[in-house]
Amino acid sequence: MELHIVINGRKDLAAQLYQQLREAICAGRLSAGAQLPPSRLLAEQLGVSRKTVSDTYATLTYEGLLVGKIGRGTFVNAWAPQPDRQQTATDLACAANLAKWAALPSPMRHPLRDNILRYEFIGGATTRNQFPQDEWRRCTQDALRRIAQDSGFYSQPEGLPALRDAIAGHIAFSRGVKCGASDVVVTNGAQQALDLIARVVVEPGTIVAMEDPGYSPARQLFLAMGARVAGVPVDEHGMQVDLIPDGTRLIYVTPSHQFPLGMPMSLPRREALLARAIELGAIIIEDDYDSEFRYEGRPTDSLQSMDTRGVVTYVGTFSKTLLPELRLGYAVLPPAIYGAVLKAKQLTDQHSSTLPQWALAKFISEGYLQKHIRRCHSVYAGRRERILQRLAGDLSPWLEAVPSVAGFHMAALCTVAVNIPLLMERARQADVGLYPLNVFFHDTPVRAGLIIGFGAIETLDIDPALDRVRDILQQIG
Repeated sequence: MELHIVINGRKDLAAQLYQQLREAICAGRLSAGAQLPPSRLLAEQLGVSRKTVSDTYATLTYEGLLVGKIGRGTFVNAWAPQPDRQQTATDLACAANLAKWAALPSPMRHPLRDNILRYEFIGGATTRNQFPQDEWRRCTQDALRRIAQDSGFYSQPEGLPALRDAIAGHIAFSRGVKCGASDVVVTNGAQQALDLIARVVVEPGTIVAMEDPGYSPARQLFLAMGARVAGVPVDEHGMQVDLIPDGTRLIYVTPSHQFPLGMPMSLPRREALLARAIELGAIIIEDDYDSEFRYEGRPTDSLQSMDTRGVVTYVGTFSKTLLPELRLGYAVLPPAIYGAVLKAKQLTDQHSSTLPQWALAKFISEGYLQKHIRRCHSVYAGRRERILQRLAGDLSPWLEAVPSVAGFHMAALCTVAVNIPLLMERARQADVGLYPLNVFFHDTPVRAGLIIGFGAIETLDIDPALDRVRDILQQIG
């Protein structure tokens, strides 16, 4: 094992070694049962005599901190003194603030790999089997060559020019976003984009309006920054704009595929939202998280494409089109807040990792992203259709799908009283992951139901999984 010991000068070598080993044991850095290096090896590493090390080991053994085992070596004694009690959160002057953070829920946290069930209907997860491994590997190898030829300096906080240019071209083509590379900031996922925008807009007490039900991680982020979050009800046309309170400084919406219910925001409602933001002097965050996947009706452009006054910040992510682990997103920023967000990005993490940026830039420019989206669109469309058929068929006595035309999750509302926690528990016992809608409601009355993601579950697994759900619903009444 590697043991961190620093010997200064040539004086009191044994005393220095003794003190550092004793402190490491008492502080718990060398835990009970840990084996120390052989005396000859440690002496060579430290540049001291073997006798110095042997004498130190002997002293610590006499004190009961070490124990020698014939033929095996020297170990920290299991009865060595335990480390001093560490400060707990309640001992600290910042205890109240720590308690506030600890109380924030994590309703959309994905399970650990060992806890993933056979049939997962979790939202926000993509199908790994569809990921273009060969194309991504070629792009990553190209990125490694570029980095090997680079200067070795830090990159720019706004992201690599090649990726920003590729993103601007992609979203202009696919979503009608009006932007150039100079409007784009590359972030570590959409969540960091929300964090950066909120950092420069929100102060303690600031009113932030968002859809209710809505995206809980955004709500928790705004609350953590001291904002007063006003939940604005939604109907079949999206956020009810006339209920946005006076004094609102930031408005968060998902207009193309309302999260979690799924309906798109109507054109009149979008126009009203832009007018209300201008009236309030507010910034709108348009979270366009998965609208590349559209299955019905005419495509709708982004809200940002309708903005003529520079009040909409367009936020997107590649977690939904590629892999969540990639952690690359972006924000298209209006001029009024671009400089401030850039400063916040630099102070937060300097810049996002350049290796995946180079790889993604090539992946987009070579056309791999569009091919991947088309391939996934076909797969997701089939999964969506099968789930809708089951919801309209043998699951209809209990659940009804909310009309939705995009994305790779849908909401299903209960048509009769269903014990959702019991349903989820029984489903988990049957190796089926189900997830509730109620965690996304805050100020408006809760509507019982499920959020059904179909990105992670394989097509052939849908019917067996829903058969189990149906059987459980029959059992629990």
